[in-house]
Amino acid sequence: MIFFALSGMAAVALLGLVAVGVLQDTGRSEAIRNAKTTTELAGRGIAQPALTPALLRGAPSAIPPMDRIIRTRVLRDPVVRVKIWDASGRVLYSDEHRLIGQRYTLPPEELEALRTGGVAAEVSDLKKPENRFDRSQGKLLEVYLGVRGPGGARLLFESYLRYSSVAASGRRLWEAFTPALLTTLLLLELVQIPLAWSLARRLQRSRLEREALLRRSIEASDQERRRIARDLHDGVVQNLAGVSYTLSAAGDRAARADPSAGEMVEDAAAETRKSIRELRTLLVDLYPPALERAGLQAALSDLVTPLTAENVQVELDVQAGLDVPNTKVPILYRAAQEALRNTMAHADAHRVRVHASRQNGQAVLSVEDDGKGFDVQEAERADGGRPHFGLRMLADLAKDAGGELSVDSHPGAGTRVRMQIPIP
Repeated sequence: MIFFALSGMAAVALLGLVAVGVLQDTGRSEAIRNAKTTTELAGRGIAQPALTPALLRGAPSAIPPMDRIIRTRVLRDPVVRVKIWDASGRVLYSDEHRLIGQRYTLPPEELEALRTGGVAAEVSDLKKPENRFDRSQGKLLEVYLGVRGPGGARLLFESYLRYSSVAASGRRLWEAFTPALLTTLLLLELVQIPLAWSLARRLQRSRLEREALLRRSIEASDQERRRIARDLHDGVVQNLAGVSYTLSAAGDRAARADPSAGEMVEDAAAETRKSIRELRTLLVDLYPPALERAGLQAALSDLVTPLTAENVQVELDVQAGLDVPNTKVPILYRAAQEALRNTMAHADAHRVRVHASRQNGQAVLSVEDDGKGFDVQEAERADGGRPHFGLRMLADLAKDAGGELSVDSHPGAGTRVRMQIPIP
């Protein structure tokens, strides 16, 4: 729940930052559009009607009338400079009289506005010589507009605005919307908290129910395995032991009368004793006494003993102080049991490593061998797209416990079976 709430708050904060950034860009764009509109009104509504043929010819007498109009009706904050150009790049008029009559190269975008009558805006490059008298004004936004002079001559009206005023106008715009946006996001988060709390409680109940079901399933399975092991030990194993003793005694008597008959009876007794040993091994597999009495490490040690007897080099590594709940120990044991059983039956391995540890709140058991390995995908295709039955059962068991089982193997490169399940 806390994680969800913190995640939600982080998401809201991130969304808020993104939204504020978008609002800032929108406000800036809107302020520039307003600057363009202001320039269009000034250029076409004020300056264009005041243009005269004398001004276009460069007559000094035409400057004062235009000056009065521009200075009283156009040069108001944030507009700090006005220039009017002809197509050749000559300054026909400027409130900075030192520029009048000077000729400069107009850049392509300004020529385009002059020819088409369009309007455009950009940050002024104060390094240009025509802007040398504007450098004391600081950062400026220049807006240029195509206008018509007397006789239809195409001219360029250019106004320069304080960028700080334009930016402030944009800032006022996004600042007006930001509180409402952030309030909406905060209310959204507050609405989500009860829903998240309810969802977290349902997930918690579901997890507890799943764990209880798994615990009951394991307990029922253990009880049944214990009953089968007890019945076999007290019944069939004891009976076979009695039969082996009887056969041994009968073999001794028969050998005195007929050596070949005695040998046959003794062979039967030996086979019976072998069957008893195999049954006792099966009993340990069904319900290993060490698992309940001494814990996971002792039970794993019993599991690897048959491999040692087959001259397989075994490395058993159980992390010191590894504390696994009793409900989870049988799951890890069965994973090791199935992996080692497959190793003995199929791997033809010389070295096996069994490792158990705690990693990031997970109990991790891995069984690795250097055997001949196999193609996992090919094996699944051969079994209808499903893993080996024993491994499939282990995978289901791991999933029920909230964990997972993975099998990594390649032909000639050995096999690794890894199970991890969450532990407190």
